[in-house]
Amino acid sequence: MEIRLDGALAALVSEAEQALVALNNEGGPALVPLARLLLRTESIASSKVEGLQLGVRELARAEAKAESGTTPGPTALEVLANIDAMVLAVECAAERTRFGENEILAIHRRLLERTVHQRIAGQFRSSQNWIGGNDYTPCGAEFVPPPPNVVKPLLTDLCEAINDDTLPPLVQAALVHAQFETIHPFDDGNGRTGRALVQVVLKRRGIAHEFVPPISVVFAGARSQYIAGLMRFRNDGAEGVNAWIEHFAMATLRAARLARVYIADVRSLQQHWRERLRASASVPRADAAAWAIIDLLPAHPMISAPVATAVTQRSKSRIYEALDQLAAAGVILPLSSGQRNRWWEATGLFDLIEQLESGAPSRLSIPKQEIPHG
Repeated sequence: MEIRLDGALAALVSEAEQALVALNNEGGPALVPLARLLLRTESIASSKVEGLQLGVRELARAEAKAESGTTPGPTALEVLANIDAMVLAVECAAERTRFGENEILAIHRRLLERTVHQRIAGQFRSSQNWIGGNDYTPCGAEFVPPPPNVVKPLLTDLCEAINDDTLPPLVQAALVHAQFETIHPFDDGNGRTGRALVQVVLKRRGIAHEFVPPISVVFAGARSQYIAGLMRFRNDGAEGVNAWIEHFAMATLRAARLARVYIADVRSLQQHWRERLRASASVPRADAAAWAIIDLLPAHPMISAPVATAVTQRSKSRIYEALDQLAAAGVILPLSSGQRNRWWEATGLFDLIEQLESGAPSRLSIPKQEIPHG
């Protein structure tokens, strides 16, 4: 099918692409922790589209459990695995000279290998599946994907589309995602894998080289419209394809704008943390570990001494001193009173993450707390 965009749709696609470029031009090494935070947010929202609901604090505590050697609950495991799969997609698979079905299988394997669905991780389906209806027959199903014997040839074509650069990047990402969901090559995990492929395309085309736009935040906030858009793509010919591209471009534009506001808010919060530390009774030296931890907190909204030691590469003694200084200044809050397996929460950061995940406009409110002394 030949893709034709009218003037209004072409303008919308261009505006959304420019918004992605503007987001990624925020750039610079200092913003790497914010890039990780956006990637986490996109992964969590992608899980939410599939009905995997978990609060940001619950997920952070589950991650802390995993870091401490305790197995989190099944829902937390699936969401954490989705984060790992998204990381693999944007940091590894997106860098391949030629993207192929092995990369798709690797993303899917990472997504499911630690979950209750591990037996099908990284394996294309060998039987017919369907969406809707009941578990026994496709009669009454909302959508019946192609039979299993054509999955591989269809994915070969899809990978050729991912490696092509003929179409505008956003149109390419929209079509790759919708076509992958139509092929539905796995028994489970298709939606999350397909949304990871969106980020693969955007990164490979160079318009999302730093920051993952949290498109799934918009999809999760209007899930029925997202599903309806995919159904129109499958059923309504050229009109349905253009309607899907429009829906995808609008979601991307909104996601890019949300992300820019979010980044600005997190940077303001970091500045507030620095001010609190400067106002404390004993101001750390300019090269102290406490300042380095503030730089990295957006990537680790819950942090422990071992995590802080690993990400800052400072000595344990300096890290414990820094965590005490940050806690005294109210930058981080201790989550337990014990001395073993201690974790701290970055003050105010989870509130911002919750705002972004809800797709709500910014409501940044810096806490008006007294600066603690002594």
